[in-house]
Formats: sequence, C-alpha cells, structure tokens
Amino acid sequence: MPRFTTSDGLSLYYEDEGEGLPILCLSGLTRNVRDFDHVAPQLLTGHRMIRMDYRGRGQSDYAPDPLSYTLPREAQDALELMDHLGIAQFALLGTSRGGLIGMGLAATAKTRLLGVALNDIGPVLEAEGLTAIMGYLGIEPTFADLDAMAAARQVAMEAQFPGVPLSRWRQEVATTHVQTAEGVALNYDPKLRDAIIAAGAEGGVDLWPFFEAIAPLPCAVIHGANSDLLSHATVDEMQRRMPSLRVAHVADRAHIPFLDEPEAKAVLADWLNDLQKAS
Repeated sequence: MPRFTTSDGLSLYYEDEGEGLPILCLSGLTRNVRDFDHVAPQLLTGHRMIRMDYRGRGQSDYAPDPLSYTLPREAQDALELMDHLGIAQFALLGTSRGGLIGMGLAATAKTRLLGVALNDIGPVLEAEGLTAIMGYLGIEPTFADLDAMAAARQVAMEAQFPGVPLSRWRQEVATTHVQTAEGVALNYDPKLRDAIIAAGAEGGVDLWPFFEAIAPLPCAVIHGANSDLLSHATVDEMQRRMPSLRVAHVADRAHIPFLDEPEAKAVLADWLNDLQKAS
C-alpha cells in the first residue's frame, strides 16, 4: 500500500498510476481517492494520475490534532507528496475542497502548477450548499447497511440528480462510509466537523484573488447545473474575469458531478489538450 510521511509525522495513503504529464487529483471534503474512479479511464490515457487521501480521510492517518484539518495544511501535504514522488510540476484536478486547495496553491506555489481544473467549486460558496454540508458533516449515519443508505440517497437526491441509477449511489456511499457489525460508519474522522467550524469562526476570505492567481495557466470549471454550492452567476463572473476559462455546465447534476458525464469529459479533454500545448 503506497504511503508517505508528512513533515508532521502522519502517514498518508496515495495512488500513482499511468505515465505522462502528472495530474494530481484532490477530492471533496469528506471524500477520498475513490472520488476519481469514474474519470480515471480518461485521465490515464497518456497521463500520470496521482490521488491522495487527505489526513483524516479514507486510508490515511487521523491527525492527533483535528484542527490540522485545514486547507493550508492539506495543500502542504499535497506538495509534500509531490516532493516524495520527485515531481516538480503538475496539473491539478480538484473536486470541491480539492479545488479550493488548487486555488490556494496557485496563489502560494504557482511555480509547481501546470494548470487547474475545478469540479463544482469557485471563489464564492453559496450559503445553501454550506448549510447542506454541515447537515451531515461528522454525523454518524443510522443505516443498518450500505444498501439501505444507497436507497435513501437515491430518493433524497432524485430532484437534483434525476435518473442516476441505484448502483451509482451504492458506489458513492461505499466510498465515504464503511460497513461495520453495528451498521454504517463514516470513512473519515468525525472531528473534521470541529476543524470546519473553527475555520468558519475565523470569518470569510475573499477567494477571487486565489482564483485569478491561476491565470494564465490552463483552467477549467465543471459546474453541476443544479449545484447549491456553485451558482451560475459565479461561473459567469469567473469566465468574465478569466476569458480563457473552459466551462462545462453539466445537466441533471448538483454538487458534485461524477466527472464521467459527456459535458465533463468534453471540457476535461479540452483542458488536457491545453496542458499538452503549454508544456
């Protein structure tokens, strides 16, 4: 099992596949390397795909101090993984929190980046989406098994994700949760909630300079048309401020698209071509 040790002593899990231009894939807040299984066939065609479980998620160590579950620390972990692999420059595909890390790296370590693709995340986080996240973050579920949880998820998400089959929801819940003898449990440190509450107490940060720092590197945004976290207005403003931005609005998807939808695959193909031309 591939692992590396961070500068503060945690053992983090990662996966490293393929050859070619390196693409670091960073997942959503409570998620892990499995976030990118659906897009892997596309990325592994001529590219090196690297994924990491953040501290406190998936197969990585939980931090003794849960308040280290912060964007700056997770960005540092990502750079330390790249150093561990001997990779000086890389492209970054970030889902939700992973995209925030990508914007942060553009502002603080831009020489390491070749380009950034953002999956349903931008410089403005809508209050409705943040409230929805806090509604489940760090709260242990009450389902007896993953099948029951998947069935409930399908019903709950049908309006925002119409037509998504039960099998896909079963895959989804199995990434962020595990089956135990007592029922379904979180596949991440529940104390992540404490870190997010603490970060929110510090007040909001203007993220537009972080997004604008990406330019002129190749950049793309995949937007779930039904998203409650990333609005159409924010995407429009992102494109106004960065005319070269590649944009996909994915129909019948909210937060977050799975990345194997036709619109997502098309814009990622364009972004990957831009990366190759720029390298």
